[in-house]
Amino acid sequence: MRLTRHFMYKQIAGCLNEPLSGSILGISGIDDIKFLIDRENSKIVDAHYPDVDMERLPYKDECFDCVISDQVIEHLENPGKAIDESYRVLKKGGTAIHTTCFMNYYHPAPKDFWRFSPDALRSLCKEFTEILQCEGWGNRMALLLCFLGDRFRAMEIPDTKFSVRRFVATYNENRYPISTWIIAKK
Repeated sequence: MRLTRHFMYKQIAGCLNEPLSGSILGISGIDDIKFLIDRENSKIVDAHYPDVDMERLPYKDECFDCVISDQVIEHLENPGKAIDESYRVLKKGGTAIHTTCFMNYYHPAPKDFWRFSPDALRSLCKEFTEILQCEGWGNRMALLLCFLGDRFRAMEIPDTKFSVRRFVATYNENRYPISTWIIAKK
């Protein structure tokens, strides 16, 4: 896992009581987060942005048990509409997981519009029945490394307990969120 996503994915995994299963819509390369899914008991629809417009999802109402967008909504002109679309395609009781960024360099894919604090994510997901988790991760050391270049941002984090890379990837200063995420129930 990469520096900027290590803590986030661990927190998301810790929030879920069991692996995700059922009909799952994954928007934009959810390979990094597939470890959260019971692949034997799931049907994954892997939709790639911008080929699939998250603001106008081409799926029926209430057809997915889970919707995951990993680092997508900052690239959308209308992220509120995209969140509403994720809500629309979720079954009652379904789970939405949206990850994004707050402190990040400009990265058009194809465009780059927004940055989101945890408060902003809560506001975007106000129609959901329950917010299971809404957090951010970052620290001054990680922020410096990220701005030094992609080589540092993409560095692998070892499982070794006494590793400087692991320390930087797990230390969190709430005032410096690089990555933000929300897990919400419909």
